[in-house]
Amino acid sequence: MGTGGPTAMRIDAVLTLTQWFSPAYPVGAFGYSHGLEAAVEAGEVTDAASLHAWLHDILEHGTGRADALFLAASHAAESPAEVETIDATARAFAASAERLAETTLQGEAFCEITAQIWDHADLPMFTYPVAAGRAARLCDLPLDLTSAFYLQAFAANLVAAGQRLAPVGQAAAQRILHQLAPLCSRIARQTREGDLSTLSSTVFLADLASMRHETQHSRIFRT
Repeated sequence: MGTGGPTAMRIDAVLTLTQWFSPAYPVGAFGYSHGLEAAVEAGEVTDAASLHAWLHDILEHGTGRADALFLAASHAAESPAEVETIDATARAFAASAERLAETTLQGEAFCEITAQIWDHADLPMFTYPVAAGRAARLCDLPLDLTSAFYLQAFAANLVAAGQRLAPVGQAAAQRILHQLAPLCSRIARQTREGDLSTLSSTVFLADLASMRHETQHSRIFRT
């Protein structure tokens, strides 16, 4: 019996994506709270239940869905020029200076290490979701898995930030992440066409929190 075929290819893709979106991959994701630190400071997130609600809304109605659209669009792009246009839209869509820095710096770090390891010179410095989508296309990784992994890693990073900022224990944190997994999967499916005409964001409290964080006196996260 041969060892190749679709199943082996799928396993290879899972292992690559696990590496890309692992906390060990050097993009510095642990340094960003996406405005969550300011939300905790303002008393908008105080416990596991409010953290779950906050992250659910960001995924469903804010950055999570928007990033999935950018990722899918860049995965489908047929030319570097098209990817650059998508990246410019992603930069313009950032709601605050810190949000822009968050996606830009993580994207640059992702591009730098991924280009070195996977030998892709055609991976200039993009925002994080655009970089992930482009790299997945260059590496022939399936969109559905890439998007779901990206969203789950995004949620996991914010859950970890929530543990450092609020009274949320390990079991409660992992329960939140488990509960958000079906949402990550659904958003990945719903955004697979990469239709940027559907871009929107209605998580105004999260956007305002990211703006407040820019002038917050005492803080441990970069955003």
